[in-house]
Amino acid sequence: MTMEGFAPEAVAEIRLRLASVKAEGIRIGLAIESGSRAWGFASPDSDYDCRFVYVRPERDHLTLFSHRDVIEFPIVGDIDTGGWDLRKALLLALKGNAVLVEWLKSPIIYEEEPGFRDRLAALLDAIMVPEKVAQHYIGLMKRHQPSDGSETVRLKKLLYSIRPAIALEWMRQTNFAKLPPMNMLECLEGIDIARNIRETILQMVALKKETREMGEGVPPAELTEFLSASLARYSDFSGNLRHDVERDKIMQRLADHFYLDEVCRVKP
Repeated sequence: MTMEGFAPEAVAEIRLRLASVKAEGIRIGLAIESGSRAWGFASPDSDYDCRFVYVRPERDHLTLFSHRDVIEFPIVGDIDTGGWDLRKALLLALKGNAVLVEWLKSPIIYEEEPGFRDRLAALLDAIMVPEKVAQHYIGLMKRHQPSDGSETVRLKKLLYSIRPAIALEWMRQTNFAKLPPMNMLECLEGIDIARNIRETILQMVALKKETREMGEGVPPAELTEFLSASLARYSDFSGNLRHDVERDKIMQRLADHFYLDEVCRVKP
């Protein structure tokens, strides 16, 4: 996907930051745009949320003192750049955290190491358990849920609650057999949902694309009801999660082998 609409100076600054990471001998497997720009509902002044996965060289693993598992840059203006060590990313993926698979599916790529995306995608297909990922989205939905349907809320916060609710609905309607698209509008297009809810969500997205990030309003009643119904549906979801110790051990071994292979891989 092209970066149409992206400020050239912002993209240049992000690439300078990525270059400074690689100058330290660290491989960047994948660097993408996350956040509302990749989720399909950016506003005119949305931040640039560059996220990347990196792999430290072998020498950094042969030390008594371990390195931090994140690389963060100061947020300057609307540019937010940060990365996860591959080890951190894989450990979270094994727990069902959907962030890594979303990064992999982002349509906006700043740079990627040849072959890394395909290798990582194959691993995630093998180790990501949809039911665990559903728990991740349930947590997101709860975190951003408006406290009272009658009070004024930030439009951004409302959409941040709707996005995981739509992802959960997509997963439910596909019998939790696979993981949902990253783009909320793509998820919405792929599910059977009441017309008034669909139209209201699309109107909210269209409004956000024209409104500053701090825009506020009273949530539409149909969306409040939709979110409440989603919370009720998944209130006891964790109790139905099937625990498979042997499956988890196999997935842990696959992730461990992948990590070791990537650490030892010759820098291209």
